[in-house]
Amino acid sequence: MSEALEQALAEALAGLVTAVDTCEDDVLDPDTAVKWLEGSAYVLDRLAPADRRRLAALFRAAALREPAGPWRDDLLKVGDGFGLDEDQHERYCDAVGARVKRFVETVRGVDPATGVPSCPGWTFADLTRHHGTTHRWIAHLVRHRVTERVWSRDVPLELPDEEKDYPDWLATAAEESLRVLRSADPETPMWSHGADQHVRFFARRLLFEAVVHLADAELALGRVPHVEACTAADGIEEFLENLPFFGPLAQSVAALGRDGAVLRLRATDTGAAWTVVLGGENGFRWENTADGADRAAGAAGAGGPTATEAETGAAVTVEGVAGELLLLVYGRRAPGDEELFTVTGERALLDAWLAATAF
Repeated sequence: MSEALEQALAEALAGLVTAVDTCEDDVLDPDTAVKWLEGSAYVLDRLAPADRRRLAALFRAAALREPAGPWRDDLLKVGDGFGLDEDQHERYCDAVGARVKRFVETVRGVDPATGVPSCPGWTFADLTRHHGTTHRWIAHLVRHRVTERVWSRDVPLELPDEEKDYPDWLATAAEESLRVLRSADPETPMWSHGADQHVRFFARRLLFEAVVHLADAELALGRVPHVEACTAADGIEEFLENLPFFGPLAQSVAALGRDGAVLRLRATDTGAAWTVVLGGENGFRWENTADGADRAAGAAGAGGPTATEAETGAAVTVEGVAGELLLLVYGRRAPGDEELFTVTGERALLDAWLAATAF
């Protein structure tokens, strides 16, 4: 989607919403107005955080193009009315808390020795200990605003003696990490193990730790994981943004070769799509090709095609609902499951990418 089209659609939506919201009762039935606005709010609430921020900025820009006066003032309220300007850091923290609660409820009472097939060699005890260790580690990092790496093995864990007590220990660890994150300014610079060197990085990272490990537990118990489309889309982008910083995985991607080869992920439920071009300084570059927003994870190689240019020439494309694509990216689903995915093109290239990026 071009920038001009984005601006036009945002301006039209903002104007329509403002007209409905300010319409006199004798012109438009209040119940009908509320129904329309609530329906729009439901749709916009499903957007990924980055898209919500983008839409809020487009609404503000549309308002500021109007002359000063009551109409502009009302237009400036549209983003806030839909909650688009809400604190994303706090939203991530809330989402982490909800996912960890579900994880604890899922694993509590399960024999700690039960295997977790999606994490070969791990038991429920291992999975829960890993999850809790991540929370303890991140709480330590953010509390001390570290400026260089501190290893999780160097952080006090206060691990209980009995594996059956691990779920409650995890719940306490999550409460601590979220308390530390909520008390911190998300814009504070600090070391992180990803692309974003700020406090805000960690709430987002914890969310996708929780999403994936809840799926691990559910799959082990024969349940079907469900990841909301907006969360899944954000998770795919978070994964691609940070992949160049995950040392061994980044090296594996660089070793793939196939410079210029293109992989494409497309969400059939939302139309979102991500195009990955192999090669370049970081081993690959990527773009959200559904809206044309450049989210390159690494610098493009000189003279190489951009992701947008390469989109139509993808060597391999995999299609499925966004939640399943996220689990595929994290190796929790297999591309050969034809009930979940449609793969066209070079399946071997997709398999090689998934093997190189497997956690």
